[in-house]
Amino acid sequence: RFISKIEEVLNDWKLIGISSGKLLEKGVYTTGAWEEKSDEISFADFKFSITHHYLVQEPSDRDGKEELVEDALPLPMQDLLCMNNDFPPRAHCLVRWYGLREFVVIAPAGNNNAILSESKCNLLLSSISIALGNTGCQVPLFVQTHHKWRRMYVGECQGPGVRTDFEMVHLRKVPNQYTHLSGLLDIFKSKIGCPLTPLPPVSMAIRLTYVLQDWQQYFWPQQPPDIDALVGGEVGGLEFGKLPFGACEDPISELHLATTWPHLTEGIIVDNDVYSDLDPIQAPQWSVRVRKADNPQCLLGDFLTEFFKLCRRKESTDEILGRSAFEEEGKEAADITHALSKLTEPAPVPIHKLSVTNMVHSAKKKIRKHRGVDESPLNNEVLNTILLFLFPDAADKLADGFESRTSTSAGNNPPPENEDYNLFSQLKSAPSDSLTYKLALCLCMINFYHGGVKGVAHLWQEFVLEMRYRWENNYLIPGLANGPPDLRCCLLHQKLQMLNCCIERKKARDEGKRGNVSDRSPGGTSGDAGKGADHSGDNPDKEKEVGKSWESWSDSEEEFFECLSDTEDLKGNGQENGKKGGAKEGNKEPVNLKPEGRLHPHGKLMLLHPGEPLYIPITQEPAPMTEDLLEEQSEVLAKLGTSAEGAHLRARMQSACLLSDMESFKAANPGCCLEDFVRWYSPRDYIEEEVVDEKGNIIIKGELSARMKIPSNMWVEAWETAKPVPARRQKRLFDDTREAEKV
Repeated sequence: RFISKIEEVLNDWKLIGISSGKLLEKGVYTTGAWEEKSDEISFADFKFSITHHYLVQEPSDRDGKEELVEDALPLPMQDLLCMNNDFPPRAHCLVRWYGLREFVVIAPAGNNNAILSESKCNLLLSSISIALGNTGCQVPLFVQTHHKWRRMYVGECQGPGVRTDFEMVHLRKVPNQYTHLSGLLDIFKSKIGCPLTPLPPVSMAIRLTYVLQDWQQYFWPQQPPDIDALVGGEVGGLEFGKLPFGACEDPISELHLATTWPHLTEGIIVDNDVYSDLDPIQAPQWSVRVRKADNPQCLLGDFLTEFFKLCRRKESTDEILGRSAFEEEGKEAADITHALSKLTEPAPVPIHKLSVTNMVHSAKKKIRKHRGVDESPLNNEVLNTILLFLFPDAADKLADGFESRTSTSAGNNPPPENEDYNLFSQLKSAPSDSLTYKLALCLCMINFYHGGVKGVAHLWQEFVLEMRYRWENNYLIPGLANGPPDLRCCLLHQKLQMLNCCIERKKARDEGKRGNVSDRSPGGTSGDAGKGADHSGDNPDKEKEVGKSWESWSDSEEEFFECLSDTEDLKGNGQENGKKGGAKEGNKEPVNLKPEGRLHPHGKLMLLHPGEPLYIPITQEPAPMTEDLLEEQSEVLAKLGTSAEGAHLRARMQSACLLSDMESFKAANPGCCLEDFVRWYSPRDYIEEEVVDEKGNIIIKGELSARMKIPSNMWVEAWETAKPVPARRQKRLFDDTREAEKV
């Protein structure tokens, strides 16, 4: 039954019959992929595992049945004689010893089981021989004997009229005559027993391996890191911009040097007990292999491991530092996390009387009062060093005064497109030397050396307070690239960029309040203060009124336009009547409105009906969005479904920016029509052609494109809905107050 089971497994694995293939190229054993498949068989009540090891080859190499020759030498025997793939660095020991590309191993199933007696070994070998003869399998079969750690194998390979036996001998002590090439050649020739005289020269490949284990007496070319200085907790001994790198102990336990002579013929090399030509310096091939120590203590690895553990923790800052740190006493108690939300709620108190800065500083004092200096996870020296490293512009404020910091811009050029930056983008990380990058380094350092998770919570608390302080006082955050959030970076970096965008919008609006609008250069889509400047320029008679409206600016979440005290007078100016007339006339706006929010004339285009120059309006900038906001918006749009009503609502939600631009265009160009807007906004949707009139003159006639004439077109509906409102009095597309509070 044991023999029949072996034959069944060989048949299932399709190893019966003549083996096919060609000699492999050099290095295939190293670069190729090795696979194995196993099964279980039993001899009486003794269980064995049978495993097929093979090199993965192209199907064309394994299925070339048409070139088979029945009396050809079996492929494994050809592999034995081939010298192209001697000494593969990573392979099964039988591959390294015999150079086989395919073989089957039968070994005891249990780790503690072993075939120790010679009689059992011979019984297994005879069973294998019968199975190979019955199936015609030419793949070598091996049986593992003795304990597994000895790696002792005996085996057999059969072919047409030829058989190869594989045997091994373990010697407790190697005889002197077998320690050099001459003695090994003598035993090789005696085992072969070749009757030819003279014997043909023997081909061989030689590898000598030198193992270096103890090199402590040698001087290191680079001094190991000073661990005492690093763990001493001194600020000067630890640079926050760099993580320590190096091993506290030697990570290499052994160094193996292999010197190889790949192709040699007997008689070329002399190696005996007296003299040897095998000088490793003269070897044509050298290869080095490193054996690493088990779990060596490495600084960077320990830092990152502990930081990764920190990232998986779920505690809040309150739970780590204690809720008493945030508790306020008396009626003046307030949660500083909702300080900004109070600004966005209607209140009779003027905005200039509220100050989040005072609240933040008051909260800081009460936090420090509840938690003494000695109880703080971070001492003041370490904390100040970190904050100056993260916010270098804070030092400029101390040196140059308060006003100098107000003019400080982020001023960060885009990072160079080098290999490191491309790697950061692929990792969804943050640019090198950015604020997020520096913050991660500091948090990693604090977690390992200065207070652990409590120190990290303390630093994060100070970081959030600094963000609030900068938002309140219009200080741009350093270390961030200008522009909208970069979706290639991590979400935290995007949030900080979003906060910078909010600060820029708020700063521009506050400058407009102070009347410093004349110094701002007009841009294609300038900020709100620039739009207010254009309005005041177009209405010189209302400068006093506009100044009043800037002071009564509303900072609520719903609207950001000026709350003019005499709105009724403005309506009496003909604006309301104009809007009603525009609704009755359809696409054409009345011309009796005063233009507002003009940037500059287009230069080439004229309005179709009044024949006046077309003015480019001041428009709102589109709202920057982070990755999570885009996902949230996509989910909302997806929930609307595929119905006609849902599609219509989805289109209206996506056309908010279009509606804002239409209102700005109507305010800047009284009497305009939809065709005028399309000519400026989307020239491809306005088709012009030359026609001949009744008098024979060639005139240019234009019309909207086909997609603009589709019934229930969103552009037409938006145009009919739009009112002539300049950008500065429209509802904000980007509510910086609300978005900053979200951050």
